Amino acid sequence: MLSSNHNRAIIALIIANMIWGAASPIFKLALQNIPPFTLAFIRFFEGAAILFPFAVNQLRIEKKDWFTLVLLSFFGITVNISFFFLGLKQAPSVNAPIIASSGPVFLYLFSILILGEKPQKKILKGILISIVGVLLIVGEPLVEQGFNGELIGNLLFVIATLGSVGHAIFSKKIMTNYRPVVITFWSFCIGALSFLPFLPFEFSTVNPLATLDYRGWIGIVFGVLFSSALGYFLYEWGLSRIKAQEVGLFTYIDPVIAMAIAVPLLGESFSPIFIIGSLFIFLGIFLAEGRLHYHPLSLLKRLVSK
Repeated sequence: MLSSNHNRAIIALIIANMIWGAASPIFKLALQNIPPFTLAFIRFFEGAAILFPFAVNQLRIEKKDWFTLVLLSFFGITVNISFFFLGLKQAPSVNAPIIASSGPVFLYLFSILILGEKPQKKILKGILISIVGVLLIVGEPLVEQGFNGELIGNLLFVIATLGSVGHAIFSKKIMTNYRPVVITFWSFCIGALSFLPFLPFEFSTVNPLATLDYRGWIGIVFGVLFSSALGYFLYEWGLSRIKAQEVGLFTYIDPVIAMAIAVPLLGESFSPIFIIGSLFIFLGIFLAEGRLHYHPLSLLKRLVSK
């Protein structure tokens, strides 16, 4: 059934996105007890420690690749995780994966604006529909409550999404030269170091580690073992064995998992505007891609049927 690396990559990316779908509500719960940069540092420092034995024999990186490695770490961990955690402090957890699902939209827009690629009418139409959905969800608090924390949180989720897009772009440039576990290990080290300057501010009043309860520990254990070590490794491994145009499609899994967990765990609910905005995002992406057979659930179904 799993006779090729491509098929294994599909399974790896599905599992990674299931983990990351669960991350939003779990980390929102944890951030009620532990500061964001403390959690981020522990998550990636300990994650690097776990991966070290698997990467120790191939840690050498060519000089020409260090800049790319730093960039993918900066966008994929420093930018993505910082703004993701800060957004979770302000906005409902289910907003994060829905907004993150628009990653392929931003990727396509960047290819036109930065790389000078020629836009295709059908794709552009779908992209515009998705953007309407993103604007509905991001701007919902402004319509209902005015300028408040939830609006800021949604905007932070958008920045986090841009970070993940940058990570995917730069990862592809060096992924064929190194084992995924090596890239993941070094990106964790660089990411952890980038969070260090913020720790004195979070420790200035009280030691957050001395007040940890079950919420903080759940966030640490899930973050280190699953969302970091396992999730990033599976993502990098899958990314190295599948076409870039297919990778973004697996983010469709995240919102489903997040909603299934956020409702019973955090008591979150969905407004009509949120539902309409979500439908716009997924409709737009579907119209733009026009490849239903590439959807991760369809890929999984075809694998199981073999």
